[in-house]
Amino acid sequence: MTETLIGGFVLRFLQSLMNASPFILAGLVIAGVFHRLMGRDMTTRLFGGNSKRSLFQAWLIGMLLPVCSLGVIPVIREMRRIGLKGGTILAFAMAAPLFNPLSVLYGLTLSEPMAIVTFAFCSLIVVTGVGLIWDRMFPDSSASAPPTAEVGYGIKRMLAIGVSAAREAAGLSALYIFIGLIGVSSLGVIIPAGGLQNSMNGDNPIAPLTMTAVAVPVYATPLLAMSQLGMMFQHANSPGAAFVLLVLGAGMNLGLVFWMIRQYGWKKSGVWFGLLLVVVLGLAYGVDRPLYPHGIDAADHSHAFDIYCRPFKGAIPNVANAVIMKLQRDTPPFELYASLMLGCIVLVGILLNTLDRQHRIETWLESQPEVVEKSKFDIVVPGSVLGGLALVGLIATSIVGCYAYYPPPEDVLEEMRIAKAEALGSALSGDETHSKYWMEICDDWSRKLEVGTFLRDGKLSDYHRIKARIFREQLELLEHEVEDNEPEEVRKLVAKIGRTQLRLASAFSNER
Repeated sequence: MTETLIGGFVLRFLQSLMNASPFILAGLVIAGVFHRLMGRDMTTRLFGGNSKRSLFQAWLIGMLLPVCSLGVIPVIREMRRIGLKGGTILAFAMAAPLFNPLSVLYGLTLSEPMAIVTFAFCSLIVVTGVGLIWDRMFPDSSASAPPTAEVGYGIKRMLAIGVSAAREAAGLSALYIFIGLIGVSSLGVIIPAGGLQNSMNGDNPIAPLTMTAVAVPVYATPLLAMSQLGMMFQHANSPGAAFVLLVLGAGMNLGLVFWMIRQYGWKKSGVWFGLLLVVVLGLAYGVDRPLYPHGIDAADHSHAFDIYCRPFKGAIPNVANAVIMKLQRDTPPFELYASLMLGCIVLVGILLNTLDRQHRIETWLESQPEVVEKSKFDIVVPGSVLGGLALVGLIATSIVGCYAYYPPPEDVLEEMRIAKAEALGSALSGDETHSKYWMEICDDWSRKLEVGTFLRDGKLSDYHRIKARIFREQLELLEHEVEDNEPEEVRKLVAKIGRTQLRLASAFSNER
């Protein structure tokens, strides 16, 4: 059993790391842009400096940049070095992981749109309210390091961002990210498999409190949090618990908590965290009843939070092989490539931090080229302008990426057809592991079908939502029948799901 628990810990650690890798890469690039291109003055102006609008600007910028609660760590370390106010930094740290273009589209399509809008507004209340009170109580929370010298123009600017990102990836940011991953991995040892399936039901008055206890050590990417929100509304779970999951689950992790304590001390961190819990729980209970999805049959359990529990039920033989197989099956290619790229950057950072402790390469990067006679077309663009363009480009790339992540309905339907055949075939043969794997893929494709349609048509009718929801509900019923080893019920559901999928395909192909 001990070997299985260790295997579960390793699996959850690696799953979370791979999920986070694209966002960590984005965070390292953003921190490098702030550090080497935009500099202290431009970054301070970007976040509103010491003005009253700084908290709102931090929330708004955080909503646009594609980072998660782990990827935000190198960014807030740079913001702290620059000398921004503590409230502004913490507002950005909380807001940035909650929403980005990919997750907002996902949420608006698969959850109640009013719920997502309400959650976004409530997140603004959280970060500005807590930030204002905290800044008022601790006005001396800012600290800054000496400004960094300007980098020579040309290719040196790009190299400087890479060097900065590599050093940060192998520095203290790596430690805080590691602590955050340890937190969510520990839940995979502590909470039994399926231990949260009945904890967030809509009729459970302590569901937001239960989620609060789980959410802080949890790590969730914005997309994962949004998909879980969609499942919670689909199963008529507690909207208050959903809000807590979004703010504390996607917005916090243990690495951020440790960073905060190290930077601001126990007293200031304790006050901030206490204010945060009061505001979040107050808003959670405030929205719980008004946002409860009426007209939906409440489910008595949900699999939305199984990823935070033990991945294996009881002791299993050959744990290492099970971990490897699950990683191979569950890791999409873009996360694998991002993980490999992140590993290379960390390796470069280790070499730089070991072999160049005097920062000689930075001295070379900061050396200015000799002044030569220039033509009127030879213009040196200020680093701050390039930095701003880099951030805009990053936001634009994440928006364009929506079209790749959510393919056209025709492509999705073909992928669904293949996944459905695998899922139903393995269900008929009684292969629980294989059928569950492909049913999860079918479920995911059905959600991408809705988002892809909304993205291209600008709308998604209730008719199409219902068709997709019925398909997912029947898949969930089939999963339970396979688990309970009910061959006759499985055969009936397989035939039913086949017909449902055909009607779903017809609706999204011919009735848009």
